[in-house]
Amino acid sequence: MSVQFRSIWFWASALALAILAVFLLYPLLNVLTGSIGSGGRNGWVTLAGDPKYFAAIVNTVVLGIAVTLTTTLIGVPLAYFTARFDFPGKGIVAVLPLITLVIPEVIAAQTWLMMLGNNGFITRWLGGHGIDMPSFYGWPGLITVMTFTYYTYTYIGTLAAIRGFDVQLEEAAQSLGTSPAQSRLKVMLPVMLPSVLASALLVFTLVVGNFATATILGSRVPLLSVLTYQAAVAEGGSDPVMQSTLATVSIALVMIVLFVQRWIVARGRHEVTQGRGARAERLRGLPGLAIGVSAAVLVIVSLLPLGSIVVGAFTVSRGPVMRWGEWTTAHVERLVRIAPDPVINTLLYSAAATAIGITFSAIVSYLIVKKRNILTPALDYLTALPLALSGTIIGIGLIMSFNTGFLPLTGTASIIVLAYVVRRLPFGIRNSSSTLYNIPNSIEEASISLGVPPVVTFFKVVLPLMLPAVAAAAVLTWTTTVAELSASIIVYSGGRETMPIQIYKLIDSNLMAPASAYGLVLVAVILIPIIVATRVFKIDLFSSKS
Repeated sequence: MSVQFRSIWFWASALALAILAVFLLYPLLNVLTGSIGSGGRNGWVTLAGDPKYFAAIVNTVVLGIAVTLTTTLIGVPLAYFTARFDFPGKGIVAVLPLITLVIPEVIAAQTWLMMLGNNGFITRWLGGHGIDMPSFYGWPGLITVMTFTYYTYTYIGTLAAIRGFDVQLEEAAQSLGTSPAQSRLKVMLPVMLPSVLASALLVFTLVVGNFATATILGSRVPLLSVLTYQAAVAEGGSDPVMQSTLATVSIALVMIVLFVQRWIVARGRHEVTQGRGARAERLRGLPGLAIGVSAAVLVIVSLLPLGSIVVGAFTVSRGPVMRWGEWTTAHVERLVRIAPDPVINTLLYSAAATAIGITFSAIVSYLIVKKRNILTPALDYLTALPLALSGTIIGIGLIMSFNTGFLPLTGTASIIVLAYVVRRLPFGIRNSSSTLYNIPNSIEEASISLGVPPVVTFFKVVLPLMLPAVAAAAVLTWTTTVAELSASIIVYSGGRETMPIQIYKLIDSNLMAPASAYGLVLVAVILIPIIVATRVFKIDLFSSKS
């Protein structure tokens, strides 16, 4: 037996790979192969013969392209002006868009409805002045909400590329007679393109896998995510063949876009050149005011959900009718005294998932970066796989795999925690790996040379150096897990509702005020750890995520 096979780290890699094979790869394979059902039924034949499925595919692609374009048109200019110019209110404009990352999608969709829905306060105010608003349901609501939900991803990616661009390349082009505008188009834009395309790909995949906004606002627009969910939870019994077929189509769409993006980037072969960044140019007078006001309006609009959720939680309501301008604490009091179970479930499940996920991520990251062997490339690939899968697909795969058989988890809290862990696994891997690359091997080797066993060295020497990144990953995992809806709504059972599920059910019943009370608590549960991490422990969460 070779030295490699005698190493404890090889067997640790084998164990981690086995765990991923059972809880990630096996469910995914069940989804992919489930489109060919028993009894000769073929989901692809059904898909080809039913116009609604074709319409859902087309609508999903069109929506993905539309939102990708709108987020690019907003995020890229905002990043450019933030990086290259100083204008009134720049500090606030630069930071506030990041807050949209922690607003759960179900809350964003809900609060936009509270503003522009049939009973929204803006709709009612305009109606009182003789202005009838078109319905916010369908394409207008889908594109609007998803744009203001996802533009921050484009903003962050582009901002990082611009700040890392060496301005000397631009100056060299201008010294050859190229105008400033042309030098930016011909020199800076091609270098930024990979980052913009990567952000665009991320936005497209988020749109394809979006569940909350699609189900709440897209009732008039057939979409893949909605039809997949309906096939999984139909009242007359689930349709495993069609849920697998539709899920496979969603995966294929993401893979095609990933291939096209890589092909475009490979043709250009441009890289971000690190060097001296451009000094921000001070804008004064009318241009500075115009840019500052435009950016401020954009940021304020994207943050409206936070304000709306606070107002809605304390607004008097009678069933679906909200009496704007009349205040009460009854909704919050009822949540605390009568219906706290979703809050408790959210805290318990998310805490368990965060602890398990971060522990597993730290060990796997160490294996991938520091203890490479013939198994770690497969380990590296599998841990990144959830990034290409929507929560709905993960939830369906887990239900198909662990409904019966050797590990029956359906109907238990364990399957909810498992869905959380699988869904957010890449967060921990990414943060831990980034730190491990910066830890010299000599530190670990020195400990081992002094007689400390390798495993003990990991816990006493390496792990303490990883703690800041692990802590950042833990906070990010927690904040995104407590807001998780698309996977948990597939796998949960009665009595195990979380806050996002309860909010979704209340919105579906058009009970916006009680939903706002849960939303207020959910936002607090998300923001408090972020504030503590950034202010007390000085952890830069947003740079880690970007």
